[in-house]
Amino acid sequence: MWYFESLYPDIKLGLKAKLFYRKKTLYQDLRIYRNPRFGRALVLDGALQTTERDEFIYHEMLVHAALFIHPAPRKVLIIGGGDGGALREVLKHKTVVKVTLVEIDKDVIEISQKFLKSICKNSFQDKRTNLVIGDGAKFVRASKEKFDVVIIDSPDPLGPARVLFTEKFYKNVFCLLNKEGVLIRQTGSTILQAAELRQNYKTLNKVFPFVWLHLAAIPTYIGGFFSFSVASKRISLKKINHQKLSKKVRSLGIKTKYYSASLHLASATLPEYVRKIVG
Repeated sequence: MWYFESLYPDIKLGLKAKLFYRKKTLYQDLRIYRNPRFGRALVLDGALQTTERDEFIYHEMLVHAALFIHPAPRKVLIIGGGDGGALREVLKHKTVVKVTLVEIDKDVIEISQKFLKSICKNSFQDKRTNLVIGDGAKFVRASKEKFDVVIIDSPDPLGPARVLFTEKFYKNVFCLLNKEGVLIRQTGSTILQAAELRQNYKTLNKVFPFVWLHLAAIPTYIGGFFSFSVASKRISLKKINHQKLSKKVRSLGIKTKYYSASLHLASATLPEYVRKIVG
């Protein structure tokens, strides 16, 4: 059979795939497909979330583009990320002593551990993992704990996830971050979601003094370059030294398949059309 993602009325992504598993959770329609080229794929409410073959690009950029620029990240908060991919990458950093992952749908976590083991590995069993089943926006609003890095691994700004893109939410995140705190989140396709990217970038700039983008091409995320927005209280992209970053990456000995110190800075060099989108 063929699975078609139809987020947009005029374009579709098609994968020849077998429906491997399906469940109606309390929050969404969850499906696991299997494709000969991309392996198993997680689909929520018809939208492709991740595949075994190319997830490393997304998760490595989402995590390391933030953690490597922080002087010494110890406490990390992940909003969403129930597949465990971002959690897996965060736990590679030995300076991290605690990772709090807030996921509203516990079925995503349970099913990922069962059918997407190649993505989550043993990250949910790590003693540094603090798992919270609940609403991410409510957690951020109520939490008194401070974090060094906040990673927002949420779907696009549709339905319940829309609140995770608001100025009020970002202000709450700002209050949770320590003085050198960093926020990073996915902000969609630079081609298909240009308006959403522009609005999100504008909103982040109202709250944080330093905001910039990283780009990556992820095969199963249609629309060319995919964007990651970074916001920081004190750290500026212009002050990131390549030599020092390279030394830090080498010293920590973290194994990656996509991310590198050189790529870190190169991925923040924006094409002209993206520069115009974010102004």
